[in-house]
Amino acid sequence: MSASESAVAEETSETGWDAVAELPPSAKLVAKVLEYEDTLSQSQIAEETLLPPRTVRYALSRLEDADAVESRFSFADARKRLYTLSL
Repeated sequence: MSASESAVAEETSETGWDAVAELPPSAKLVAKVLEYEDTLSQSQIAEETLLPPRTVRYALSRLEDADAVESRFSFADARKRLYTLSL
């Protein structure tokens, strides 16, 4: 197995919190808050974590790229998205 093949194998075997371990601290904090609170909007996450909204957006995008977070539209307010941990 070549080095690139083993890197791909490692990348695909990362599941759950292993994928989050490589992310920035803000993303880890957001994931932990979602673990305890279940489903929150971006503004609620910013309020709970005391992080700036821009940092929360960045953390959520990194978590979505790692398939650690799922998002859906809010039925109460279609302008908002609700985020849930998918680990």
